[in-house]
Amino acid sequence: MQDTRLVVNDVTGLNPVSVWAISKPRSVDDVVEAIRRTDGAISVGGGHFSMGGQTASPGTLHLDMRELNQVLAFYPAQKVIRVQAGIRWCDIQRFVDPHGLAVKIMQTYANFTVGGSLSVNCHGRYMGLGPVVLSVRAIKAVLADGSLHEATPTNNAELFYALIGGYNSVGVIVEVELDLADNVKINRLARKMSATDYMAHFKSKVRYFQDAVFHNADLYPPHYTRVRSVTWALTDEATTEPRRLQQGGRSYPVNRYFVWAVTETPFGKWRREYLIDPLLYLFRKVHWRNFEAGYDVAELEPASRKHTTYVLQEYFIPVERFDEFVPKMAEILQRHRVNALNVSVRHAQQDPGTLLAWARGETFAFVLYYKQRTRDSAINRVAVWTRELIDAAIACGGAYYLPYQPHATQAQFHAAYPRAQELFVLKRRLDPGFRFRNVLWDTYYAPTLEKTAP
Repeated sequence: MQDTRLVVNDVTGLNPVSVWAISKPRSVDDVVEAIRRTDGAISVGGGHFSMGGQTASPGTLHLDMRELNQVLAFYPAQKVIRVQAGIRWCDIQRFVDPHGLAVKIMQTYANFTVGGSLSVNCHGRYMGLGPVVLSVRAIKAVLADGSLHEATPTNNAELFYALIGGYNSVGVIVEVELDLADNVKINRLARKMSATDYMAHFKSKVRYFQDAVFHNADLYPPHYTRVRSVTWALTDEATTEPRRLQQGGRSYPVNRYFVWAVTETPFGKWRREYLIDPLLYLFRKVHWRNFEAGYDVAELEPASRKHTTYVLQEYFIPVERFDEFVPKMAEILQRHRVNALNVSVRHAQQDPGTLLAWARGETFAFVLYYKQRTRDSAINRVAVWTRELIDAAIACGGAYYLPYQPHATQAQFHAAYPRAQELFVLKRRLDPGFRFRNVLWDTYYAPTLEKTAP
């Protein structure tokens, strides 16, 4: 089924891309047919929550995967589910919750499609886990020639580790088999402290705390010298939230007001740290795991993105270099007067082998949520301080996350992702005509292809 809306954008509104056509496959056969019926370039999108054009490329046939959204098999005793790639995490939650099960690894917000999450190798706030690849048992993908392939960590492993976190570089993920977890009750434990005290707290209270399910630490702007540690741990207590799942579909006026107030009003960040958050953390909270992992991104959506927009960036730093990176990050954000709403720190274990692994060891993810103007001059200013942050992360042995605006230089990209050349070699073999494209590969792969072409 083809659509006449020929502009693909993402949630920021900053990256409109004109495509040749939009197709909405409803089956694996539809995907195969779409790829085989043309020899042109193809881009792939799900929920379009990436923030730098990673789902589109000019002039491509764009595959909108959101109607490929069915549960294919479910084995509750084994805690395994097989789904089509266009299904959302919240849909899986609704399906498995009556069986006392939960998604093992996903983002904090549940609106994302599974295929999109796998293509960026997402993570959440899960303690002791990390990238979503750690929960994937098998994937099925359609390659550039229209052939269909199954891959697991032990069978066709090269393809498996290229597809997950590969941003649709070598194929279109159409089916996924996932491990599940038990849906359990969790109690919120929160403590505010100096950022210089956080590592000692993490090592003694969080790192080896077997009951911890979720953990994050929020660094408070504009100084980034204070942090609130938040851990959700197993409990037998009665829940304080009667719902087992987030409802979604609401307008969230209170949430939106506070987001606006923190970024646009005098002393907004002071009021967040000293008035709003103390009230939010004043009362005891006990949730079901599925509820806490099921937030709706609509609560972050402003009334308009015409003149200003909210954007994410993310940086990955080895755990032991937390104290080295934080002051570097703070200096850059302060010097450039970045209107940051929050920096959330999450923990991840080592990636098992994806070619674009961002967790090459035990890692902290620094999730920066900020507000920027939409005019070109503002975008250019963001690019300057983004490259400074990337340099700071690389200097600390870390990396930056690829689902966001592609401001990094070629040198920065390859320094942060040293196995990218392996992916490029595989792409030239599996996709010799450079059919699978998006802004990310137009920026970092196409120049490489041109240089190495005979």
